[in-house]
Amino acid sequence: VQLQASGGGLVQAGGSLRLSCAASGSIFNINDMGWYRQAPGKQRELVAVVTRGGSTKYADSVKGRFTISRDNAKNTVYLQMNSLKAEDTAVYYCNALGAYGVTYWGQGTLVTVSS
Repeated sequence: VQLQASGGGLVQAGGSLRLSCAASGSIFNINDMGWYRQAPGKQRELVAVVTRGGSTKYADSVKGRFTISRDNAKNTVYLQMNSLKAEDTAVYYCNALGAYGVTYWGQGTLVTVSS
């Protein structure tokens, strides 16, 4: 499974960005898909995850501001980020959980929020 993330960039505080992550390869094995982020000097943390059936889970810090969605026909997961804050600045990584617990990672896309 290969994951290709896109959509990062520079935005002012209060603005919005939409991240996309397209999966290719043995995609029939993919169950959950999600987004993690890693800020400078910090550990990678879960942002949001969506199951194949559409159930979602969010980090408390992004609830009400971020929305994760998934298009199974396009094998793509999205992260709509609104009301961005400086503390959302990080490299965002797409993640997919395959069969037997195998985890796949995208290359990361940088989101920078200026205050």
